[in-house]
Amino acid sequence: MKTNRVLHTSKISCCGMIAALLFVSALGSVQAKETKLEKCYGVVAKGQDDGLASGPNADVPGSSTVDYDGNAFKLVPKGTCKSITTPHGQGSLTPIADRPPKS
Repeated sequence: MKTNRVLHTSKISCCGMIAALLFVSALGSVQAKETKLEKCYGVVAKGQDDGLASGPNADVPGSSTVDYDGNAFKLVPKGTCKSITTPHGQGSLTPIADRPPKS
């Protein structure tokens, strides 16, 4: 009986280690995906943003109220932001002070 108890404890311990390894592996995968994206400002239609650089709704996706708002960003594949062209200019890796565009 003592052998069964030791084996049972070993199985539980092994399962715990496997779960911890899977968690750490998944966390690393999420971080890798995050690093493949960058914030691109001034390239998104109103309400389609992933967030704002500043303001009362900075943490709320979809809160931009103007097309191509320089304060609103979209997450895009790393290295592609500056190649995105809009009617009001190119994308920027930093907020654009002179947007929203004036009509």
